[in-house]
Amino acid sequence: MKKPFKTGLIYAALALGGVIMAFPFIWMLLTSFKDYYEIIDIASSFFPRKFTLKNYQKVLETAMFGRWFLNSLFVASLETASVCFLSALVGFTLAKYRFPGQNLIFLMILSTLMIPTEMLVIPWYLMASKIGLIDTYWGVWFPSVITGFGVFLMRQFMRGVPDDLLDAARIDGLHEFGIFLRVALPLVKSAIAALGIFTFIGNWGAFLWPLIIIDSTKMRTLPLGLAFFSGEAGVQWDMIMTGASIATIPVLIVFILFQKHIIKGVALAGLKG
Repeated sequence: MKKPFKTGLIYAALALGGVIMAFPFIWMLLTSFKDYYEIIDIASSFFPRKFTLKNYQKVLETAMFGRWFLNSLFVASLETASVCFLSALVGFTLAKYRFPGQNLIFLMILSTLMIPTEMLVIPWYLMASKIGLIDTYWGVWFPSVITGFGVFLMRQFMRGVPDDLLDAARIDGLHEFGIFLRVALPLVKSAIAALGIFTFIGNWGAFLWPLIIIDSTKMRTLPLGLAFFSGEAGVQWDMIMTGASIATIPVLIVFILFQKHIIKGVALAGLKG
Protein backbone atom coordinates (compact mmCIF):
# COMPACT_ATOMS: atom_id res chain seq x y z
CA MET A 1 0.00 0.00 0.00
CA LYS A 2 2.92 2.36 0.67
CA LYS A 3 4.28 2.16 -2.88
CA PRO A 4 1.00 3.04 -4.69
CA PHE A 5 0.42 5.87 -2.20
CA LYS A 6 3.93 7.23 -2.75
CA THR A 7 3.54 6.96 -6.54
CA GLY A 8 0.17 8.72 -6.39
CA LEU A 9 1.65 11.49 -4.26
CA ILE A 10 4.46 12.01 -6.77
CA TYR A 11 2.04 12.18 -9.69
CA ALA A 12 -0.19 14.59 -7.78
CA ALA A 13 2.78 16.87 -7.07
CA LEU A 14 3.85 16.74 -10.73
CA ALA A 15 0.29 17.51 -11.86
CA LEU A 16 0.10 20.46 -9.48
CA GLY A 17 3.43 21.76 -10.72
CA GLY A 18 2.26 21.40 -14.31
CA VAL A 19 -0.94 23.34 -13.60
CA ILE A 20 0.99 26.13 -11.86
CA MET A 21 3.43 26.44 -14.77
CA ALA A 22 0.70 26.28 -17.45
CA PHE A 23 -1.68 28.70 -15.71
CA PRO A 24 -0.05 31.96 -16.97
CA PHE A 25 -0.01 30.65 -20.54
CA ILE A 26 -3.67 29.54 -20.37
CA TRP A 27 -4.66 32.88 -18.83
CA MET A 28 -2.80 34.77 -21.58
CA LEU A 29 -4.42 32.67 -24.30
CA LEU A 30 -7.95 33.09 -22.92
CA THR A 31 -7.40 36.81 -22.42
CA SER A 32 -6.50 37.17 -26.09
CA PHE A 33 -10.09 36.17 -26.93
CA LYS A 34 -11.61 38.93 -24.75
CA ASP A 35 -12.37 42.46 -25.85
CA TYR A 36 -10.49 45.34 -24.26
CA TYR A 37 -13.27 46.43 -21.89
CA GLU A 38 -13.72 42.93 -20.53
CA ILE A 39 -9.96 42.65 -19.93
CA ILE A 40 -9.77 45.84 -17.85
CA ASP A 41 -12.97 45.00 -15.97
CA ILE A 42 -12.00 44.01 -12.42
CA ALA A 43 -15.04 41.76 -12.17
CA SER A 44 -14.11 39.93 -15.37
CA SER A 45 -14.21 36.13 -15.23
CA PHE A 46 -11.32 33.81 -16.03
CA PHE A 47 -13.05 32.60 -19.20
CA PRO A 48 -14.23 35.09 -21.86
CA ARG A 49 -17.90 35.98 -21.68
CA LYS A 50 -17.92 36.03 -25.46
CA PHE A 51 -15.06 34.69 -27.58
CA THR A 52 -13.85 37.13 -30.22
CA LEU A 53 -11.14 37.01 -32.90
CA LYS A 54 -11.06 40.77 -33.38
CA ASN A 55 -7.88 41.07 -31.35
CA TYR A 56 -6.01 38.75 -33.72
CA GLN A 57 -7.31 40.61 -36.74
CA LYS A 58 -6.35 43.93 -35.17
CA VAL A 59 -2.83 42.76 -34.26
CA LEU A 60 -2.10 41.33 -37.69
CA GLU A 61 -3.31 44.53 -39.36
CA THR A 62 -1.56 46.89 -36.96
CA ALA A 63 1.79 48.53 -37.66
CA MET A 64 4.45 46.01 -38.70
CA PHE A 65 3.60 42.96 -36.62
CA GLY A 66 4.31 40.59 -39.52
CA ARG A 67 7.68 42.26 -40.15
CA TRP A 68 8.57 42.03 -36.44
CA PHE A 69 7.63 38.36 -36.42
CA LEU A 70 9.83 37.65 -39.45
CA ASN A 71 12.68 39.68 -37.95
CA SER A 72 12.63 37.57 -34.79
CA LEU A 73 12.31 34.34 -36.77
CA PHE A 74 15.27 35.21 -39.01
CA VAL A 75 17.57 36.38 -36.22
CA ALA A 76 16.69 33.51 -33.85
CA SER A 77 17.15 30.91 -36.60
CA LEU A 78 20.46 32.42 -37.71
CA GLU A 79 21.79 32.55 -34.15
CA THR A 80 20.64 29.00 -33.44
CA ALA A 81 22.37 27.66 -36.56
CA SER A 82 25.64 29.48 -35.85
CA VAL A 83 25.71 28.52 -32.16
CA CYS A 84 25.02 24.84 -32.87
CA PHE A 85 27.56 24.52 -35.68
CA LEU A 86 30.40 26.60 -34.22
CA SER A 87 29.94 25.25 -30.69
CA ALA A 88 30.08 21.71 -32.05
CA LEU A 89 33.20 22.54 -34.09
CA VAL A 90 35.03 24.13 -31.13
CA GLY A 91 33.85 21.40 -28.77
CA PHE A 92 35.13 18.73 -31.16
CA THR A 93 38.52 20.47 -31.40
CA LEU A 94 38.89 20.78 -27.62
CA ALA A 95 37.76 17.20 -27.02
CA LYS A 96 39.67 15.32 -29.71
CA TYR A 97 42.90 17.22 -30.34
CA ARG A 98 45.89 17.92 -28.13
CA PHE A 99 47.73 21.24 -28.43
CA PRO A 100 49.54 23.70 -26.11
CA GLY A 101 47.20 25.88 -24.03
CA GLN A 102 44.18 23.63 -24.63
CA ASN A 103 43.02 23.61 -21.00
CA LEU A 104 43.66 27.34 -20.63
CA ILE A 105 41.53 28.10 -23.66
CA PHE A 106 38.72 25.95 -22.29
CA LEU A 107 38.92 27.69 -18.89
CA MET A 108 38.77 31.08 -20.60
CA ILE A 109 35.66 29.98 -22.50
CA LEU A 110 34.04 28.77 -19.27
CA SER A 111 34.89 32.04 -17.55
CA THR A 112 32.63 33.89 -19.99
CA LEU A 113 29.65 32.16 -18.35
CA MET A 114 30.31 34.17 -15.17
CA ILE A 115 30.11 37.58 -16.89
CA PRO A 116 26.62 39.19 -16.75
CA THR A 117 25.22 40.27 -20.11
CA GLU A 118 24.65 43.77 -18.73
CA MET A 119 28.43 44.23 -18.44
CA LEU A 120 28.97 43.32 -22.09
CA VAL A 121 26.41 45.49 -23.85
CA ILE A 122 28.64 48.60 -23.88
CA PRO A 123 31.66 46.84 -25.49
CA TRP A 124 29.29 45.11 -27.90
CA TYR A 125 27.69 48.42 -28.87
CA LEU A 126 31.06 50.13 -29.42
CA MET A 127 32.18 47.22 -31.60
CA ALA A 128 28.94 47.29 -33.60
CA SER A 129 29.18 51.06 -34.03
CA LYS A 130 32.74 50.94 -35.37
CA ILE A 131 31.99 48.29 -37.99
CA GLY A 132 28.61 49.72 -39.01
CA LEU A 133 26.25 47.11 -37.58
CA ILE A 134 23.86 49.46 -35.79
CA ASP A 135 20.21 48.81 -36.71
CA THR A 136 20.99 45.69 -38.78
CA TYR A 137 20.29 41.97 -38.47
CA TRP A 138 24.01 41.31 -38.14
CA GLY A 139 24.22 43.73 -35.23
CA VAL A 140 21.62 41.72 -33.34
CA TRP A 141 23.30 38.47 -34.32
CA PHE A 142 27.02 38.93 -33.70
CA PRO A 143 27.10 38.72 -29.84
CA SER A 144 25.48 35.27 -30.06
CA VAL A 145 27.53 33.78 -32.89
CA ILE A 146 28.87 31.24 -30.37
CA THR A 147 28.32 30.77 -26.64
CA GLY A 148 30.43 29.44 -23.80
CA PHE A 149 27.61 27.16 -22.67
CA GLY A 150 27.32 25.70 -26.16
CA VAL A 151 31.05 24.96 -26.33
CA PHE A 152 30.98 23.35 -22.88
CA LEU A 153 27.96 21.18 -23.71
CA MET A 154 29.32 20.02 -27.07
CA ARG A 155 32.78 19.33 -25.65
CA GLN A 156 31.23 17.03 -23.07
CA PHE A 157 29.41 15.08 -25.75
CA MET A 158 32.30 15.03 -28.19
CA ARG A 159 34.47 13.38 -25.55
CA GLY A 160 32.10 10.41 -25.76
CA VAL A 161 32.67 9.93 -29.50
CA PRO A 162 34.91 6.81 -29.88
CA ASP A 163 38.42 7.62 -31.07
CA ASP A 164 38.48 4.34 -33.00
CA LEU A 165 35.77 5.63 -35.33
CA LEU A 166 37.77 8.78 -36.02
CA ASP A 167 40.95 6.79 -36.68
CA ALA A 168 39.07 4.47 -39.03
CA ALA A 169 37.80 7.49 -40.95
CA ARG A 170 41.35 8.84 -41.24
CA ILE A 171 42.57 5.49 -42.57
CA ASP A 172 39.81 5.63 -45.19
CA GLY A 173 41.24 8.95 -46.34
CA LEU A 174 38.62 11.31 -44.89
CA HIS A 175 39.99 14.76 -44.06
CA GLU A 176 39.61 16.23 -40.56
CA PHE A 177 36.69 18.53 -41.35
CA GLY A 178 34.94 15.66 -43.09
CA ILE A 179 35.45 13.52 -39.97
CA PHE A 180 33.74 16.24 -37.95
CA LEU A 181 30.82 16.54 -40.37
CA ARG A 182 30.25 12.91 -41.30
CA VAL A 183 31.31 11.02 -38.18
CA ALA A 184 31.18 13.21 -35.08
CA LEU A 185 28.11 15.36 -35.75
CA PRO A 186 25.66 12.48 -36.38
CA LEU A 187 26.68 10.91 -33.06
CA VAL A 188 25.82 14.02 -31.04
CA LYS A 189 22.59 15.08 -32.75
CA SER A 190 20.65 14.82 -29.46
CA ALA A 191 23.00 17.33 -27.85
CA ILE A 192 22.70 19.62 -30.86
CA ALA A 193 18.90 19.43 -30.64
CA ALA A 194 18.99 20.34 -26.94
CA LEU A 195 21.40 23.21 -27.54
CA GLY A 196 19.33 24.38 -30.50
CA ILE A 197 16.08 24.64 -28.56
CA PHE A 198 17.74 26.44 -25.65
CA THR A 199 19.39 28.89 -28.04
CA PHE A 200 16.25 29.47 -30.10
CA ILE A 201 14.07 30.15 -27.06
CA GLY A 202 16.67 32.44 -25.51
CA ASN A 203 17.09 34.51 -28.66
CA TRP A 204 13.41 34.49 -29.58
CA GLY A 205 12.58 36.25 -26.31
CA ALA A 206 15.69 38.47 -26.17
CA PHE A 207 14.91 42.08 -25.30
CA LEU A 208 17.89 43.99 -23.83
CA TRP A 209 20.42 43.76 -26.66
CA PRO A 210 17.90 44.26 -29.52
CA LEU A 211 16.55 47.28 -27.62
CA ILE A 212 20.04 48.82 -27.60
CA ILE A 213 21.18 47.96 -31.12
CA ILE A 214 17.94 48.58 -33.06
CA ASP A 215 16.78 52.11 -33.88
CA SER A 216 14.15 51.90 -36.60
CA THR A 217 10.63 50.55 -36.21
CA LYS A 218 10.89 48.17 -39.16
CA MET A 219 13.94 46.41 -37.68
CA ARG A 220 12.33 45.64 -34.33
CA THR A 221 12.12 42.08 -33.14
CA LEU A 222 8.87 40.72 -31.74
CA PRO A 223 9.57 41.46 -28.03
CA LEU A 224 10.33 45.08 -28.95
CA GLY A 225 7.25 45.18 -31.12
CA LEU A 226 5.05 44.02 -28.23
CA ALA A 227 6.56 46.78 -26.09
CA PHE A 228 5.24 49.17 -28.76
CA PHE A 229 1.72 48.50 -27.45
CA SER A 230 2.66 49.90 -24.05
CA GLY A 231 3.19 53.66 -24.16
CA GLU A 232 2.26 56.99 -22.70
CA ALA A 233 -1.32 56.61 -23.90
CA GLY A 234 -1.71 53.46 -21.78
CA VAL A 235 -1.21 49.73 -22.01
CA GLN A 236 -3.13 47.93 -24.75
CA TRP A 237 -3.57 44.64 -22.91
CA ASP A 238 -5.67 43.12 -25.67
CA MET A 239 -2.89 43.70 -28.21
CA ILE A 240 -0.11 42.55 -25.87
CA MET A 241 -1.85 39.31 -24.88
CA THR A 242 -2.79 38.50 -28.46
CA GLY A 243 0.69 39.29 -29.78
CA ALA A 244 2.30 37.24 -27.02
CA SER A 245 0.02 34.30 -27.83
CA ILE A 246 1.09 34.41 -31.47
CA ALA A 247 4.73 34.72 -30.40
CA THR A 248 4.60 31.36 -28.59
CA ILE A 249 3.67 29.45 -31.76
CA PRO A 250 7.23 29.00 -33.20
CA VAL A 251 8.60 27.91 -29.82
CA LEU A 252 5.85 25.31 -29.42
CA ILE A 253 6.41 24.01 -32.95
CA VAL A 254 10.17 23.66 -32.41
CA PHE A 255 9.65 21.88 -29.10
CA ILE A 256 7.05 19.48 -30.47
CA LEU A 257 9.26 18.57 -33.44
CA PHE A 258 12.43 18.02 -31.41
CA GLN A 259 11.19 17.04 -27.95
CA LYS A 260 12.52 13.47 -28.14
CA HIS A 261 16.01 14.65 -29.00
CA ILE A 262 15.82 17.41 -26.41
CA ILE A 263 14.84 15.08 -23.57
CA LYS A 264 17.48 12.57 -24.60
CA GLY A 265 20.13 15.27 -24.89
CA VAL A 266 19.37 16.77 -21.48
CA ALA A 267 19.35 13.31 -19.88
CA LEU A 268 22.70 12.40 -21.43
CA ALA A 269 24.14 15.75 -20.42
CA GLY A 270 23.22 14.99 -16.82
CA LEU A 271 24.91 11.61 -17.01
CA LYS A 272 28.05 13.07 -18.58
CA GLY A 273 28.18 15.87 -16.03
